[in-house]
Amino acid sequence: MTKYRGRTALVVDGTSGIGLAVAKRLAEGGAKILLTGRTPAHLAHASAELGICAQVFTLADTDLAAAVEARLGRIDYLFLAAGRATVLALRPVLKDGGAVVFTTAGPHSRRQALRALAAELGDRGIRVNAVAPDCAYAAGTDAAARAALFLAADAPYTTCAQLPVETTQF
Repeated sequence: MTKYRGRTALVVDGTSGIGLAVAKRLAEGGAKILLTGRTPAHLAHASAELGICAQVFTLADTDLAAAVEARLGRIDYLFLAAGRATVLALRPVLKDGGAVVFTTAGPHSRRQALRALAAELGDRGIRVNAVAPDCAYAAGTDAAARAALFLAADAPYTTCAQLPVETTQF
């Protein structure tokens, strides 16, 4: 599959769970990916699983944007569970017309942050959305990854949306 060929993505904390599932789908689709993680061991595991080279960054790095730009240039997609300060630090490397997708803990979590960021980045055509999974088990992780990628790549007119991902089995 080559859906994401020519696209670049930063997956913050992409070494497990939804972040890793997003990275896997991006890698399968041909995207160039940069992952952040908490430890070199987690990054090595994710890198081996994905077949890509993962880089170690901490979100406190003041040169995070410069490090991302040096490795990927400007990024099309930013996936993260971190907050507004991370997005603002990465603003210089977000491509105009790109997308930011958060993972949130619930339907009302980060609603104001979404609105504020959408307003700040909207003049550059950068869309800011979120997915709100109801759980983090395997099926829910994959469903949340698919929803995040939908918001990033397949919903060009959608911004400030929070998409619930319901995976509960009855």
